[in-house]
Amino acid sequence: MTEPIRFEDVSKSYGDVVALESVDLELRPGEVHCLVGPNGSGKTTLLDLLLGLTRPTSGAVTVPDVPVGCSFQSPTFYPGLTVTENLDVFARLSGCPDDAWRERLRDVFGLDRVAGQLAGTLSGGWQKQLDLALGFLNRPDYLLLDEPFSELDDASKRRLLTFLSEFCTDDRTVLVVTHHVRRFEDIVDRLTVFEAGRVRYDGAVGPDETAHDRYLRVLGLDN
Repeated sequence: MTEPIRFEDVSKSYGDVVALESVDLELRPGEVHCLVGPNGSGKTTLLDLLLGLTRPTSGAVTVPDVPVGCSFQSPTFYPGLTVTENLDVFARLSGCPDDAWRERLRDVFGLDRVAGQLAGTLSGGWQKQLDLALGFLNRPDYLLLDEPFSELDDASKRRLLTFLSEFCTDDRTVLVVTHHVRRFEDIVDRLTVFEAGRVRYDGAVGPDETAHDRYLRVLGLDN
């Protein structure tokens, strides 16, 4: 069983600006975990800490030595390579040259339609599809998705939701950072609400209240 990712009394400051304060949080195997909060609440800083892009001012972040995949709001790929070339290069870089899995991702995200096009010339929606596919490429134990629905049409959103529910097994975790938790109601297991750098709520999503309703209630926006 994969070990959880742990944030233990984590704070992060940039000069006088406190981005995170005394955060205790676990990302547990087998859950679709939604992280929500207003702009500037600390969500992006938490992702940066998890990926090792910055270090905490205090506290500890523990990440197990397992594959981690990610997709950010701004897609990341080689714009001068074709879609197929990007998939091939990232597969080699991640040490995951599984041709069958790559073909599965091409199918899920419809990338055969643009396989020979330079990635930098794609529309915003196709760039997002490519970036999402690259996030899944190494079959990660932890998959981090920052606003994964941005730029996607309705059909693509439905395919992604179905694929996420299939992908998140007992040993895999999907963390979705979003302003639109309502769109993930059917698959979310756990909800964390951030406000002003602190965890305001962290818990399972029960049958009597939707994740969106809980979010509004925690922030006092349900009136």
